[in-house]
Amino acid sequence: MPEGDIKRFMKNLGETINETLADSPKINECLQEIRDSGYEIFLVIEAKVGFSRKDNEGASAPSDLPDEPVQLRITPEDAKFLKSLKISVD
Repeated sequence: MPEGDIKRFMKNLGETINETLADSPKINECLQEIRDSGYEIFLVIEAKVGFSRKDNEGASAPSDLPDEPVQLRITPEDAKFLKSLKISVD
């Protein structure tokens, strides 16, 4: 897939996600409740999207991947943030 197509797809997806979130009555209601409580709020949502070409021969579905342990790397800042949310990182 040409890089221009990927960039166009990514831009379209990003705009669609932003519009969907901005138009969500539930999200807007929650944000307004926070503002009404005297807080400023900044909402940042990160999404990671990857593209790979489908290959009809020898392709495997994600469910066919082996169950291997995942290594999670947590920085001291991550640990501090999670602790502030009362989430244990042990």
